[in-house]
Amino acid sequence: MLIVMEGLDGAGKSTQVKKLKDYLSEACPPLEYIHFPRYDAPVYGGLIGKFLRGGFGDNKTVHPQLVALLFAEDRHGAVPEMRRILDSGGTLLLDRYVYSNIAYQCAKMPDEARAEQLKEWILATEYGEFGLPRPDLNIFLDVPIGFVEKSLSADRTSDDHREYLEGGKDIHEADIEFQKRVRGWYQAQARSDSSFVVVDCSAGDGGMLPPETIFAMVKALVQKSLGIKSR
Repeated sequence: MLIVMEGLDGAGKSTQVKKLKDYLSEACPPLEYIHFPRYDAPVYGGLIGKFLRGGFGDNKTVHPQLVALLFAEDRHGAVPEMRRILDSGGTLLLDRYVYSNIAYQCAKMPDEARAEQLKEWILATEYGEFGLPRPDLNIFLDVPIGFVEKSLSADRTSDDHREYLEGGKDIHEADIEFQKRVRGWYQAQARSDSSFVVVDCSAGDGGMLPPETIFAMVKALVQKSLGIKSR
């Protein structure tokens, strides 16, 4: 079983991933977990970190297709490990995957036609040429954009997987308008792929639901996908 968690930067995804790891460890072991991008991976991990720190320029400097290839090659290198886990009957939880590449890179394209072309290229490259396994369940945590903006303006240097910034800022997080476009791409993919499910994390007042409430929805989706009866 391959389960993916997706979300905008600053969306509280790390909290939900941790809760899901704890649950899956009990519900369907053995469980293994991979966070993408793998910043410690040879070659591509270092290049991705440098890009996100602004080492190659700002968010508009490098062509999105080249950036997409960096992220795709990182996952390409993990294919043997992923196949080993899945072929042995294990459960694999991924923090970000192919739809992350589509959302973040297509959101940079200047028009819809070229964005769609890039989307198809990413799908053909990652699932086709690189042979990545397809998820059984993709979950997108859709949070209020105001929460994202507030979260990204806070000090997040102590968050997990932030060492790649070396004390700096992530260029993907610098522009809230860009985050809005990324959100739109995530939502569009959910409309076209029945395995990509949106979890609406917004409260009635426009704020954010409590983490426990959000996880209850995530857990219900996972239980349905795994065929586990809720208790």
